[in-house]
Amino acid sequence: MNNGFIKAAAATPKIKVGDCAYNAEKICKLIDTVYQNGTQLVVFPELCITGYTASDLFWQKSMLEKAMDALLKIIVPFSEEKEIVSIVGLPMIYQDKLYNVAAVVYDGEVMGFVPKSHIPNYSEFYEARHFSSGEGVEGYKDICYFDTEEEDEPVVAGSYIIKNFKLGSGDEYDDEYDDEYDDETDIVQESVPFGTNLLFKCSNFDNFTFAIEICEDLWVANPPSTRHALSGATVIANLSASDETIGKDDYRRNLVAGQSARTVSAYIYADAGEGESSTDLVFAAHNIIAENGAILAEAEKFTNETVYADIDLDKLSMERARMTTFIPAKNVSPEYEEIEIDLEERKFVFDRKIDKAPFVPSNEWEREKRCEEILSIQTMGLKKRLEHIACKNVVVGISGGLDSTLALLVTVRAFDSLKLDRKGIIAVTMPGFGTTDRTYQNALKMIEALGCTRKEVNIAEAVELHLKQIGHDMSRHDITYENAQARQRTYLLMDLANEHNGIVIGTGDMSELALGWATYNGDHMSMYGVNSGVPKTLVRHLVKYFVDTTIEEELAKVLQDVLDTPVSPELLPSKDGNISQKTEDLVGPYELHDFFLYYVLRFGYAPKKVLFLAEEAFYGVYDNKTILKWLKVFYKRFFAQQFKRSCLPDGPKVGTVAVSPRGDLRMPSDACVREWLEELEE
Repeated sequence: MNNGFIKAAAATPKIKVGDCAYNAEKICKLIDTVYQNGTQLVVFPELCITGYTASDLFWQKSMLEKAMDALLKIIVPFSEEKEIVSIVGLPMIYQDKLYNVAAVVYDGEVMGFVPKSHIPNYSEFYEARHFSSGEGVEGYKDICYFDTEEEDEPVVAGSYIIKNFKLGSGDEYDDEYDDEYDDETDIVQESVPFGTNLLFKCSNFDNFTFAIEICEDLWVANPPSTRHALSGATVIANLSASDETIGKDDYRRNLVAGQSARTVSAYIYADAGEGESSTDLVFAAHNIIAENGAILAEAEKFTNETVYADIDLDKLSMERARMTTFIPAKNVSPEYEEIEIDLEERKFVFDRKIDKAPFVPSNEWEREKRCEEILSIQTMGLKKRLEHIACKNVVVGISGGLDSTLALLVTVRAFDSLKLDRKGIIAVTMPGFGTTDRTYQNALKMIEALGCTRKEVNIAEAVELHLKQIGHDMSRHDITYENAQARQRTYLLMDLANEHNGIVIGTGDMSELALGWATYNGDHMSMYGVNSGVPKTLVRHLVKYFVDTTIEEELAKVLQDVLDTPVSPELLPSKDGNISQKTEDLVGPYELHDFFLYYVLRFGYAPKKVLFLAEEAFYGVYDNKTILKWLKVFYKRFFAQQFKRSCLPDGPKVGTVAVSPRGDLRMPSDACVREWLEELEE
């Protein structure tokens, strides 16, 4: 229903320390709020029913009983007939010891109690004064509460008798026990699983199993969440009460993000906030939701802000399947008890921002950093190849387009790092039938500004002769007409490389390779393809990075005009000196194809999910019919053109997606696309 997503929330109620019924009411109000927003898993802070800062009040029997009353008499009944799982914190006596526990509540039932494993007793923390570690403690906790469905089987009332209550506003709640109520058929006693070895499996969802750790559990060298994840949990809930000190928020944020990455999980961190005692500490309600290393949502501190995130369970599952080093450990000690929760899916408003350009960081600082890193990878790859073969000359075909421009700029950087004379870079212009003056002049200016050796060979005469030799009519501007030019250019570059004892630098990018938008044994071939790992949407930003960072004014000017020029192979005769053939009119917008490429290869998503994400990302840019049209084109071309990728030249991988037949993409050249297209037709 929701394309593999669930909506989760981390919520912090404004509490009163020791006032359990009041706190339970506030928790219920937040449950109602997040439920109305479509949330199906909400996590509250550590000990939120009593307050984390209750200190020696934890030894007061009255407060412990009121805490359990608040859970069983207010929160549990309030959860009935709601398709949401709530995780709340409270203190609880179990087998004569006091534990800091998380209670999992769903549809009028307590599904389990998970105690805190690691009890801090240093700096400002004195938890060992009150609480015992739950590590290794396993069993069942008997509890009693109203059975609103009036089960027929006889039950025995326990120590916690249900009271009459009504939810009001503010401080209004009924705190009177119903001493006259004695109909045992309406009171249920249940034995609820207790222990740190509990996994909660939501059976109506694919890949939705969650587990729990509490505050300090995350801060230790080997957090319980590590074994939880290895035992099958895709979502980790952390109920926390982390006080605020200078700089602690950065550490906390990195800790949550890092653990979500290490465990390949979603991590929901709910922090204590306003309402806790400020005798010695202040709590900021620093709620965080992370997914496999990325922060999806983060609260503004000191506001008790509830944060929401749409968690991608498919992504987590596929990432675990892809990583051979993520080794499930179902039989790790202690052995886990799996608790099934019959949570039903609900539709919700999809709020997750899907970036239109997944290869390109939206943040300017991150984008510049990414550009410099990619250029360094490209440069070092070419530098190593040149060093290894003791090569001091290279040949690069320069068209005045984006790809050849980037290839030339990278080559210059490699030569400079080797302290080689830039004159050893033979930049070849090869004007043909479709070459426009704009791209031609840009090529000349660029070569001159960079101090490379320019060589020009007009291919028109040779191509005409070749087409005549094979009996092709020059007036027929078909694929033969176009490919003959591309192969002629590559033929010339290869021979020039022999002539100068050098190698040919490839200019084609990863997007072209994914679509097969390259002439086999034409621009498809080189001795080293510096752009083979760079998608088209990123090529543009890399060239823009040069514009912004170069101190050479003339070079910046020509590079900017290259950026402003439409992408074209320029293989058809120009019209009035203008480009007559625009690539994106033929194969579709590269921003769409790069988006498809990322989600198809990086996460292996099904076509319907790729379509869903594209519709979300490009809402208002392309209509759904247009997106579907080009997605079908992508799948058809991606499958049909694998034979071109099966024999690619060497080239550096720069990101998480690559199409090298020696690396990331081991795909048969004759795989059938039918079932992918059929799914889209549905």
